[in-house]
Amino acid sequence: MSSSGPPADVGTPERRSLSSDLAMAVASMIHNESLQPGDQLESVKTLATRFQVAVPTMREALRRLEAMGGVSLRHGSGVYVGENVRRMVLPNPLSPSPTGEQLIELLGARLQIEPPIAALAATVRERQGIDLMVETLDEARQCISAGDDRLWLVNLNFHRTIAAAGGNTILAEVIDSIVFIHAEEQREILRLHGDEDRDFEEHRRITELIVDGNVDAARQAMHEHLDNVIRIVRERLSQGS
Repeated sequence: MSSSGPPADVGTPERRSLSSDLAMAVASMIHNESLQPGDQLESVKTLATRFQVAVPTMREALRRLEAMGGVSLRHGSGVYVGENVRRMVLPNPLSPSPTGEQLIELLGARLQIEPPIAALAATVRERQGIDLMVETLDEARQCISAGDDRLWLVNLNFHRTIAAAGGNTILAEVIDSIVFIHAEEQREILRLHGDEDRDFEEHRRITELIVDGNVDAARQAMHEHLDNVIRIVRERLSQGS
């Protein structure tokens, strides 16, 4: 399902959604109650009642946290605190929407960081990270086919799995911090980019090169991918200004 073009008012960042605010509220609850990875939370229905929202809205918020490793949703079992929750740095809910300049700056930072990480992943090819990368790519394919709006979270998780495939926990935490702190900016970048199929194909190519151990090509593919995103986002912002 390919996007037919940029959405209306592409130069105006979207307001933070209810599910995003709710995800931060759940993360804050986990921190405030000193819950640890593996601890079980209340049921989705009970959490929805606690935060006075509908169950589908609660489930969407939990899926956002799950994509960032903040919680784990286990079918038939419940909701559990995720492994990454202690590293999560929560954004300020009162902060203004990101400006176009900030979006480009964030992409520029990623352009400096992620190509070498892709090269490291192609060198090390840590088995669990590779498996997660392939699984996440397949999940993105399913999201595109189904028109699932979780795609932006799945795409973020894809970049996290590349760091995991490199086998360096510190670099993985660097990518995690970008995801955790700048998740809403990343969502806005993907909205402005607007071409789901192209994004997927570039991710697929990066995955293929990493799995094959093609170090230089993996580095170059990641650089070209992020460079393409910067170019497209600049164009969309210019059109909306």
